[in-house]
Amino acid sequence: MKSKFDIDFLETSTEILRAMAHPIRLSIIDLLQGGEKRTVTEIHESLEIEQAVASHHLRILKDKSVLSSRRTGKNTFYSLRHPGFTDIVKSLEIML
Repeated sequence: MKSKFDIDFLETSTEILRAMAHPIRLSIIDLLQGGEKRTVTEIHESLEIEQAVASHHLRILKDKSVLSSRRTGKNTFYSLRHPGFTDIVKSLEIML
């Protein structure tokens, strides 16, 4: 049986899911649900992790188009690029 998805879609989807597949990154996605926009400082303080660790994980999520960022003055605000990313996390919660 052939997949209804083309290979480009499957490869891109795999990369996005791989980027999300980390406890800290899933926590960041959960933190940004509902259109929240937060700075690195707000994220690292909320998750009680080092700022460098938060920055590292934010960069991975941004590079795979899971997050958007907008610079305002000295601060960069991060948000989910699409609210559907929260649904992925919620579906995992239901299954477990």
